[in-house]
Amino acid sequence: MEESTPTSGRDGDAVVLRWRQAARSVPLARRELRRTLERWDWGAVEDAASLVLSELLTNAVRHGQVPGREIETRFSRMPDALRIEVHDASERRPLMDLPVDGADGGWGLPLVDTLAAKWGIDDRRGPGKLVWAELTMGGASW
Repeated sequence: MEESTPTSGRDGDAVVLRWRQAARSVPLARRELRRTLERWDWGAVEDAASLVLSELLTNAVRHGQVPGREIETRFSRMPDALRIEVHDASERRPLMDLPVDGADGGWGLPLVDTLAAKWGIDDRRGPGKLVWAELTMGGASW
């Protein structure tokens, strides 16, 4: 099995990485997010941001696979917030429903909804969608 190695582009306020459609990409992406937040001195949002990224990227890996396409993550530094985006080539949009009691899955988007100041799903250029979340540096409930 090949390791998921990111392809990246970086500028001062954004980091763009591309990942194979594989579960192994999730912990590697979290590591890159942690490195980015450390470089920006934004450790205060690290735990919440890691959870949000994990949930969004896991959804893309599980439900957004399109053969031959990669998944893109983008971490953007805004004046008071961190924006995390996950782009995939699938037209299938995630739905947020609360899972039934005892369910093993389905808690990802409710968790994102709790941790993020706001989040959403947008179209993107070309096929697919982007799912994004913004975590504020101050005043958040986490």
